[in-house]
Amino acid sequence: MHQRNVTSGEVSLAVREYGEPAAPTLVALHGYPDSQAMWAPLADRLAPEVHVVTYDVRGSGESTVPRDRTGYRTERLVDDLVAVIDATSPDRPVHLLGHDWGSVALWDAVTTEDSDPRLQGRIASYTSVSGPSLDHLAAFFRTAPRREQLGQALHSWYVYLFLLPLLPELVWRHLGGRIVAELARRERLPEGAWGDSVTRDAVNGLELYRANVLRRLRHPGPGRTRVPVQLVVPSKDPFLRPGLLDGLEQYVETLHRVDLDCGHWVPRSRPEELADLTSAWMLAHPSPA
Repeated sequence: MHQRNVTSGEVSLAVREYGEPAAPTLVALHGYPDSQAMWAPLADRLAPEVHVVTYDVRGSGESTVPRDRTGYRTERLVDDLVAVIDATSPDRPVHLLGHDWGSVALWDAVTTEDSDPRLQGRIASYTSVSGPSLDHLAAFFRTAPRREQLGQALHSWYVYLFLLPLLPELVWRHLGGRIVAELARRERLPEGAWGDSVTRDAVNGLELYRANVLRRLRHPGPGRTRVPVQLVVPSKDPFLRPGLLDGLEQYVETLHRVDLDCGHWVPRSRPEELADLTSAWMLAHPSPA
């Protein structure tokens, strides 16, 4: 495993690379309140055949923190992806894998691939786990049956908390250890699944919600893409109901869905299975040599 730092605007991103750069490249992006360390088991399984690239989202892990809330907008997260691709796979298209907020951010890259000159022709495929496009989420709350909307709104209770000032910071700083211990218990993960930086990462990552959720739900984009997308949908996700991802065929030309009988943190609970699903999707949609 090789480590480096990549500059993206005002921040420095901590990047890790596994495997040989000559192999097909997979860029994996973690969610909240994680760091890139969560991808290590998956990367170890794929590295003999895949060049796996992971990085800490700005404000988490070993990456630096933006100056203000606008630095957490999804547009800046796409900038970060471009910087990482430029540094690690400048001449060949990459495959993408995202979980939670990492998946949210990568949806923005995938759905702007046609219109963003920096990304045109540079994304071979995408595997999304437990993270909807904010454009698709906005459409869901406009068109889904009321019962489905209410069910998802109840599952998203924590989002309303995170949008409040000060209180969520206090909760994480005083109860962070108990929170992650309870998450690990419910997800049947080993004790200590989250690292020592989780409280700081969680506090910084609150700005992802504050910078994006209301703004993007009020002003969604078209959310369409020609990039082949694989949805990995955990049926026991306590935060995202499986029905939230129904009907994406109207936005995605090539869509494949896999439902798993597990909770939210698939990269932690099922790393080998997720690695195999991702590898199969990459083989089905190879990037040009």
